[in-house]
Amino acid sequence: MATLVLTVVGGLIGGPVGAMIGAAAGQQIDRKLFGPKGGQGPRLSDLAVQTSTYGSLIPKLFGAVRVAGTVIWATDLVETRGKVSNGKGQPKTTVFAYHANFAVALSARRISRVGRIWADGKLLRGAAGDFKTATQFRLHSGTDDQAADQLIVAAEASGATPAYRGMAYAVFEDFALEAYGNRIPSLSFEVFADEAPVSLGQIVSDLSGQGVADAAPTLLDGFAATGDTVRSIVSLFSVSVGLRLIENGDTLSLVESGATASPPALNDLGATASHEMKPRIRQERSGASAVPTSLAMRYLDPDRDYQPGMHRSVRAGGASRELRLDMPATLTSAHAAALAEGAMARRVAAQDRASLTLPWRFLSLKAGQDIALPGTTGTWRITAISVEAMVVALTLERLPDALPVSVASSGGRIVGEEDLPHGPTHIALLDLPATGDSVSNVPNLVVAASGDSAGWRRAALLASTDDGASWQEIGGTAPSAVMGVALTALPPSSSALMDQTNHVDVDLHHDGMELANADPSQLLGGANAAMLGQELIQFATATPIAPRRYRLSGLLRGRRGTEWAMGDHAAGDRFVLLDPLSLMPISVPVGAATMAVMAAGIGDALPYPEDSVTAPGAALRPLSPVHLTATAQSNGDTHLRWTRRSRDGWRWVDLVDAPIAEEQERYRVEIAPNVGAVRSVTVDTPAWTYPLAERQADMLAGATGVTITVRQDGMFGQSRGASIQIPLI
Repeated sequence: MATLVLTVVGGLIGGPVGAMIGAAAGQQIDRKLFGPKGGQGPRLSDLAVQTSTYGSLIPKLFGAVRVAGTVIWATDLVETRGKVSNGKGQPKTTVFAYHANFAVALSARRISRVGRIWADGKLLRGAAGDFKTATQFRLHSGTDDQAADQLIVAAEASGATPAYRGMAYAVFEDFALEAYGNRIPSLSFEVFADEAPVSLGQIVSDLSGQGVADAAPTLLDGFAATGDTVRSIVSLFSVSVGLRLIENGDTLSLVESGATASPPALNDLGATASHEMKPRIRQERSGASAVPTSLAMRYLDPDRDYQPGMHRSVRAGGASRELRLDMPATLTSAHAAALAEGAMARRVAAQDRASLTLPWRFLSLKAGQDIALPGTTGTWRITAISVEAMVVALTLERLPDALPVSVASSGGRIVGEEDLPHGPTHIALLDLPATGDSVSNVPNLVVAASGDSAGWRRAALLASTDDGASWQEIGGTAPSAVMGVALTALPPSSSALMDQTNHVDVDLHHDGMELANADPSQLLGGANAAMLGQELIQFATATPIAPRRYRLSGLLRGRRGTEWAMGDHAAGDRFVLLDPLSLMPISVPVGAATMAVMAAGIGDALPYPEDSVTAPGAALRPLSPVHLTATAQSNGDTHLRWTRRSRDGWRWVDLVDAPIAEEQERYRVEIAPNVGAVRSVTVDTPAWTYPLAERQADMLAGATGVTITVRQDGMFGQSRGASIQIPLI
């Protein structure tokens, strides 16, 4: 009768490790179950590195595994061009972007789904299915009837596009390469192939292609099988969990530790064919040098994003050497520690070996069974059986008395980015007044954008100057701005002094956004500037009142000529912190009556978010006059005076009036009686007289009052008006 011999772990650990298991099933069963010996099984490094080598083995995945996969199809990179703004008054630059189309094989058997995906070690797809980089993604799960991917069909156009049936693969279409140096990054995938956990028996049965009775209770969170897999699985786990194959008639069974054979009686030991006297049991112990002082087991740790973990089992004494055991299995650190400690315990116990002979009626014993021997303690594993002259000879090794089920262990923590959804984009197109110390010659139009989550990064921008009839790409947004909405309405106040009375509560878009306090010197330098509705404010104090909510106080109001908006506040006003690093300046074509922008981010769905402004150019128009007064003259005239302001005079540092910053000084005075026609006059000094004759004419027309509004004319338009009401009596 032939002996079925399965070597244990082989070159992976440097020699035989544990029992030689099997049964007197003959070479025919060996060939049927295992077939020709294949290549070496996968090491952990094989699962981590993406390949595109022709003939590469595609692993068969079970449970939850992180695998790099193999690129099986790709097109040339796709180049697109666009123009981006270089700032105010600068010509646009032509930029090129590159996209890739490719397919990656994941498993040589069907899978259920793909979870997270990493690109160059950074998260590309989150657990919620959200992508951090723009791409289209399709998964073919590996069914026997799956159709060919339509992108591959269209690109090949040969009518012979393979469907890769029985193989799970992923297709990426228009994958944006900008973040990866315009190359396809190294990808790895969290794959679920039948939901975890999965038993060793299920794995072996699937790989062998025939039914294997499963009496192996050990469960794995996942396993990646490649090459000489059935042999390696049985040998790999024979040491750590006592896994072995037992022949039962026409079937094979996977079993683990535990006595499975009835013990012989003491008188059965030492049987011979010639009735000569033989020792009942021969026992021997191998030298301590046969057992390593440490055994290091590497595995895939699901608590560390499936990165390799290691547990080292150490014993005292013996030769100072270490054995390494690579397990392409997904295990918790506690489970891996138990397997490593069990493997060491089996190596230590296996120093004790025994041989004996039994009568022919013990022919039913099989290699791989556990058995108790009279006159000895513990349990022994049958490693080999031979039959000669009706005498059954057994070779055995001792098993450890007890094996740990779980060992307290920590795999450490992985330092990685948080898995935060990108989410939809919030966009604000701001027509800002001049915010620098010099006069502006182009509009100060900027885009601020953010998301509902700290995972939001950026979005592509498109612009329109024809009310949305056409859109042009203008690049991308700046990094996320601090944005939100007002929860309360901010009352009006003075723009000349700090508002110490009023406050406003704002709700930011997500918890990752923060606001800070500013001292007087920082405020003077422009810190904590923000647009609240249409008013530019600064705040000295930002008091947290709830997660992502702040109460802003110590306010400087109506900054840079926006005091006109102080009376228009309401709950729901948009709040944008004006950090230059988070503002994207955009150019406005000459003569554009409107400007609209649209954001297209990874988390945005149609219709894309957009914002617009009418008559852009707040930074170009003069500031409204101030201190408008009306004084009655002795001759019945009314004399009006006002003070002009300048776009080129924000800091009164030399006690000299700021330059006018316009081609000439000129004002438009509008006279609007409450009854009668509105009229206007133009003057070139900050004064005008409402004559007695005009007053009397307005009164004869039935007017009881008149509103006089003064606007300064500038090179690019008029200022907002300063008004005063004069009663007519």
